[in-house]
Amino acid sequence: MKVEARLKELKLELPPVPKPIAEYIPAKKVGDLVYVSGQGPIKDGEFLYIGKVGGRVTLEEGYQCAEQCCLNALAAVKSVVGSLDEVEEIVKVRGFVNSRDDFLKQPAVINGASEILVKIFGEKGRHARAALGTSVLPDDIPVELEMIVKVKSK
Repeated sequence: MKVEARLKELKLELPPVPKPIAEYIPAKKVGDLVYVSGQGPIKDGEFLYIGKVGGRVTLEEGYQCAEQCCLNALAAVKSVVGSLDEVEEIVKVRGFVNSRDDFLKQPAVINGASEILVKIFGEKGRHARAALGTSVLPDDIPVELEMIVKVKSK
């Protein structure tokens, strides 16, 4: 199944690629790999939530942020390869969770990204991963996600 059709079936929509907040590009293709810069939970030009997971932001809201970060990352991939049908596999996801010191469920938050990748790409969406807690993220966003994707060689 074509990826764009799968997105529609799942009632998911890729947003426009969020503009970088500093001097970097959203994604860079090197050979058959696409490296996606850290993406935040931006939708329609606004952050979904602000604050620490386990504080002002619930685990469920953090999970939603990870989903949105993932959609933003896929939009960045599409921007450099033209179509998500070019994706051979998701190689690695690194998720950062702005969380309170006593919050210990970072992997459950980043599952928002991992689970959506498997729903979209099936087995090609299974990936290596890190889910890291951090004391702060830019603009106090709850989640940031980066990704490495293997695409078809041309």
